[in-house]
Amino acid sequence: MNRIRVLAVDDSALMRNMLSAVINQQPDMEMVATAPDPLIARELIKKLNPDVLTLDIDMPRMDGLEFLSRLMRLRPMPVIMISSLTQRGSSATLAALEHGAVDFLAKPENHIASDLQLWGAQLAEKIRIAAKAKINRHGSAPATKLAQSNIKADQSSLIAIGSSTGGTEALRRVLKPMPLNCPGIVIAQHMPAGFTRSFAQRMDSLCQISVREAQDGDAVQAGCALIAPGDLHMSVVRRGKGYEVQLSDAIPVNRHRPSVDVLFASVAQQAGKHASAAILTGMGSDGARGLLTMRQAGAYTLAQSEATCVVFGMPREAIALGAACDVVDLDHISQRLLESFSSNKSKT
Repeated sequence: MNRIRVLAVDDSALMRNMLSAVINQQPDMEMVATAPDPLIARELIKKLNPDVLTLDIDMPRMDGLEFLSRLMRLRPMPVIMISSLTQRGSSATLAALEHGAVDFLAKPENHIASDLQLWGAQLAEKIRIAAKAKINRHGSAPATKLAQSNIKADQSSLIAIGSSTGGTEALRRVLKPMPLNCPGIVIAQHMPAGFTRSFAQRMDSLCQISVREAQDGDAVQAGCALIAPGDLHMSVVRRGKGYEVQLSDAIPVNRHRPSVDVLFASVAQQAGKHASAAILTGMGSDGARGLLTMRQAGAYTLAQSEATCVVFGMPREAIALGAACDVVDLDHISQRLLESFSSNKSKT
């Protein structure tokens, strides 16, 4: 078995040692080198040709974001950002994902053995996913605006979206073209607490529609997308002719909180044929059964195409279950979701 060869870039000797310890404990990976700054890392990448890079943001001699931007232009490769849980750290991490990083992991907040063990397991899983991820396959930028006039939607109309690894960039490309009269949108993106608010704020600044981190009891409104907060499930319930969201700290589902399955199952029950849904890039199977439940309830459902996914796991599982009415390239998903509200075609 070929081991995944990892190079870690971090100015903290402690973090370099922690990263090395975790990676060298894995039977399927090895730390080929560590670097205290990007300039040294650049030479090591040329010499060692690693499979995956872990990259800190705040470093001497060259900022991690600047290094990432140059790297993705000249030598695209899977990169996992190792970030602090500060507001600046979360904002910089989201910028790194826009520059092409596959995923990120917050630095451990304490050195309790059980917490470090969990952190190490998360790191190893993300490295395995990154090693198989498609890099730099986003294609052309989507249209900046979609037509409003053909949408026949009312308060009962609803769009649900689920995503994981690679999802922040995919969501940007789905949300940015959405017109102001689009149906209300609810989103479950696998992301830890502390990052979803920054992500929502970033999307809000880029999109015509309003994008917010959801709060318990928020109404689902046309021209607005609500993103489930990190570490909380989000579900939809009826409120009059429309809907509101409920948040919960119930146990993780499919190892995730928020879980796409939890969101989709509630939309199937509460909205039925009045909803449409998309399952986007991500590892694992979360959302596949929920999407099938939505389709069985009469909703229009689609899965992102393999060619445009960073990681095809979640869409693949949904397609295998027969949960998706259609398989669609990323830059056409917005249009297809809106078309499901502008024609009388069967959603099943």
